[in-house]
Amino acid sequence: MQLLTGWRLLWQHLTFLAHKELLALIKDPRMKVMLILPPILQGFLFGYAANYNLDEVPYALVDTSHSAASRDLVAHLDGSASFRRVVTLDSVAQVSDYVDAGDIIMAVVIPQDFESKLARGETAPVQVLSDGRNSSIAGIATGYVSSVVAQWNLTRAGGRSALAVESRTWYNPNQLTRWNFLPGLIGMISFVQVILLGGMSVAKEREEGTFDQLLVTPLTPKEILVGKAIPPILVGLFQSTALFLIALLWFRVPFQGSLPLLYLTLLLFALSATGIGLSISSLAHNMQQVLVYVLVFLMPMVLLSGIATPVANMPEALQIVTYVDPMRFALDAIRRIYAEGAGLQEIWPDFVPMMAIAAVTMPLASWLFRHRAT
Repeated sequence: MQLLTGWRLLWQHLTFLAHKELLALIKDPRMKVMLILPPILQGFLFGYAANYNLDEVPYALVDTSHSAASRDLVAHLDGSASFRRVVTLDSVAQVSDYVDAGDIIMAVVIPQDFESKLARGETAPVQVLSDGRNSSIAGIATGYVSSVVAQWNLTRAGGRSALAVESRTWYNPNQLTRWNFLPGLIGMISFVQVILLGGMSVAKEREEGTFDQLLVTPLTPKEILVGKAIPPILVGLFQSTALFLIALLWFRVPFQGSLPLLYLTLLLFALSATGIGLSISSLAHNMQQVLVYVLVFLMPMVLLSGIATPVANMPEALQIVTYVDPMRFALDAIRRIYAEGAGLQEIWPDFVPMMAIAAVTMPLASWLFRHRAT
C-alpha cells in the first residue's frame, strides 16, 4: 500500500510539474514564437539545403586526344543535363587548382591514344578525377559519368565495352564516408558544447540568484564576460583534441596538415561560438530560455555549415545566409587542413568571417550584459 501511495504521489508531482511548464510556455509570448518558428524554419531548411542530388556537375575536361572519337564522347557529356563544363585544360597538373578552389567536382581526362585504341578494337580508358573531400558527391558524380559512357558504348560500339572509366579520388582514395565526416565533427561537436556552455554561463547566475552578487564584486562586466568565455573555449579545444585523436589513431584517417594551423582555426572558431553563446546568455532570463534559443539557432547553423551537403548545392539565398555561420568556414578550413595539408595562404579567407563574427558578438554580449544588469 505504501509503495502504491508513493507511485501515486510521484505521478501527481509529475503531472503538476508538466502542467505548470506547459502553462509557462503558453503564457509567455516569446516562447510562443519559439514554439512556432522552429518547425517552419527547419522545414524549409531541410527541404532546400539537405539535398544529395546533383542537378549539375561542374567538371573540367583534359582532352589530350583531340580526335573525332573524344569530341563525340565530350558531346555526350555536355549534352547531358547532369554536366556543366567549367574549363578545358591542357594537362592534369592544372586540375588541382580548380579542385582546391571548389570550382569543379571532378575532371574527365581523355588519353592521347584514345582513338587509336578504339580503332584497334581495344578498350580505351577514360580517367575521372573526383574531389573525395565529400565522398557522397564524388561517388554520385562518378556514377553519372559511368552512365554516359555506357550510353556512348551502346550507340557507338553496338553495346561492346569499347570504353572503360578509371576513377581516382583525390584526398580520399577509397571514398570512405568517415574520412569526410570525422574531420567535420572535430568542429561541429565542439561548437555544440561551446555555444551551450557560453549560453548557460550568465543565465545560470540569474537563475541561481548569484547574479547580483557577481555584480558587486570588483570585476568589471567586461572582465566577467572574458572570464566566462575562457572555460567554454578550453572545453571546446579539449573536445576537438579528443575527436582529432579518435579520427587519427582509431579510424586511421591520415592527417596531412599543420597542427598549429589546425588549433589556430579551432581557437578562432571557439571564440566566435563563445561570442554567440554569451550573447544568448546575456539576452535570456533563465537556462530554459537559453536551451530554447540554442536549439533554434543550432540546427540551422549545423545544416547550413556544409557538414552533410555542399553549400554550393543550396539556393543562392541560403548561400548568402551561410556567411553569418562560423561553422561553415571552420569546417571548410578544418577539412582542407586535415585532408589536403592546406597552409595559411589557402586557409586565411576562412579566418576573416570567423574573426568578424567574434568581433561583433563579443561586444554585443558585453553591451547586453551591462544593459540587462541595469
